[in-house]
Amino acid sequence: MSKDKKQKCCYIPERRGKVGGQAVLEGVMMKSGDRVALTVRKDDGTKETKISKFVSVRKKFKILNFPLIRGVVNFIEMMKLSFSTLNDSAEMLGIDEEMEETKFEKWLKKHLGKNVMDVIMLIAMVLGIALALFLFMFLPTFLTGLIERLTGELGLWKSVIEGGFKVAIFVGYMLLVSLMKDIRRTFEFHGAEHKSIFCYEAGEELTVENVKNHSRFHPRCGTSFMFVMILLTIFVGLFIPWDNKLLRVVIKILLMPVVMGIGYEFLMYAGKHDNFIIRALSAPGLWMQRITTKEPDAEQIECAIMSLKASLPDEFPPEEVEAPAEEADKNDENNTDIAE
Repeated sequence: MSKDKKQKCCYIPERRGKVGGQAVLEGVMMKSGDRVALTVRKDDGTKETKISKFVSVRKKFKILNFPLIRGVVNFIEMMKLSFSTLNDSAEMLGIDEEMEETKFEKWLKKHLGKNVMDVIMLIAMVLGIALALFLFMFLPTFLTGLIERLTGELGLWKSVIEGGFKVAIFVGYMLLVSLMKDIRRTFEFHGAEHKSIFCYEAGEELTVENVKNHSRFHPRCGTSFMFVMILLTIFVGLFIPWDNKLLRVVIKILLMPVVMGIGYEFLMYAGKHDNFIIRALSAPGLWMQRITTKEPDAEQIECAIMSLKASLPDEFPPEEVEAPAEEADKNDENNTDIAE
């Protein structure tokens, strides 16, 4: 049996869904409850971990924790957390300190209290959302309309063809970005994140060898969420009129919160249950992870293990996370650096 098929073993129920994560440039972030741990590997081979707190607004307003609503809130919060995590990883790697500060950077700090990396990350996020809307909302509808002009009335097949374009664009986009060296390394850290979480959920000791033996395909992955979202939009699209293509796109955008909510509930359920129906519905997202995750090396797995342990201090006391005593003494509740 291959490593990637060694996924269905005896997991500890109370550990499933307790930890989530994200791969970043040269590192891994893990989150458990309000505690966030980010570990990056620097150019000299040393590893540094930063601990921070992220309290969900759902804890303050119980209504936001209702099914469907919590999925939308979670998506917005994870976007915010992802933004700050990517920014933190860049700072820890020293990416924003490699060049001398320019006049523009000084102006930003003086007037906005921001540095160039903050601005770049914000612009990238806005452009990313705009690109996603164009690629997965407008473009498939436009291309389907072109085909209908050539072939004549397609009926319900229009929604099927539109859905096919969405899937093809998504798969093609992920294949293209996976060819980039930095993205491929990030996908390797993504694999390390999944493997270490599986190892933890199985109750095994978090060692490099144990982690290696687990699958890199996880049902709660963001890739699976995106694929579930695409499949749900295809289904919803069957009931939206084609008379006005622009109006159709607008309606699909307005229905996105509902789709997000349903997709979130499905992934949370899939992450804690295992049956034929769940496996069948989760399969497309898991197949996509063959692109968005790659087999990690030992050092990448070490980063994931360090982050996972640091996110669970009650189970893994600070002394169990590889760090010099003098660095461990610097830890505080909201912002801690642990260097290997």
